Amino acid sequence: MTAPDAANNGAHPQPQVSVSLRSVGLSYGQKIVLSDCSLDFKRGEVTTVIGLSGAGKSTILRLVNGLRQPSKGHVVVNDVDIVGMSERQLNKIRMKMGFAFQASALFDSMSVFENVSFPLYEHTKLSRAEIRQRVEQTLENIGLSDVAQRLPAELSGGMQKRVGFARAIVNEPEIILFDEPTTGLDPIMTNVITDTIKSIQTRMRPTSIVVMHDMPAVYAISDNIAMLFEGTIIESAPAAEFRRSQNPIVQQFLQGSEVGPIPL
Repeated sequence: MTAPDAANNGAHPQPQVSVSLRSVGLSYGQKIVLSDCSLDFKRGEVTTVIGLSGAGKSTILRLVNGLRQPSKGHVVVNDVDIVGMSERQLNKIRMKMGFAFQASALFDSMSVFENVSFPLYEHTKLSRAEIRQRVEQTLENIGLSDVAQRLPAELSGGMQKRVGFARAIVNEPEIILFDEPTTGLDPIMTNVITDTIKSIQTRMRPTSIVVMHDMPAVYAISDNIAMLFEGTIIESAPAAEFRRSQNPIVQQFLQGSEVGPIPL
């Protein structure tokens, strides 16, 4: 996973790239969130975007999913620039994606089984029997078979996260977006969540885009790491190489130090 170079700044990524941001800019009123932000996400690998709280990491996921449109630049998904697409066109792109939201975003009045089956009823023509089989298999794969009939309120925060994962992958997507999957969890449940992500990756080989700043979890799941700072990607590399970065901003963040170029 690399930040695209200046000579390759058009709308078309390399063949091994599943998703690509190209010179993306995004503002909310007078606030600049992203500025000349470029990043490639390799097919079948986990790329984690790190950065300070409020840096715009989750905004990247919403750009990839089409929930936000950039002020300028290109967002390319499987060789198609989705910027400016209609909602109907975007829905076809989204059918190949799964989105695990930070707050799980489960329907309170639906059971776990009903929550996970919802996208299949909405976006596929599978029969009721096929949907039941798919959901049961997905819940079994994530270790949730025994809570299928429970309501979200009856589950812990970590269990709710896993239900959100199940719903995100039940469509067998090519691309999975994870928004702060370990936020608010204790160390034990954090390990459960990271193991679940690794299991999903081993079994399905999707292109996974994760945003988080829990560095032990980042190192546990990532093939590639990129850092977003002041609206742009300042460093991106394979995980082992990223940890050895000579960029002082990156090292200050990785070490959690108060001393360095990052303003406090």
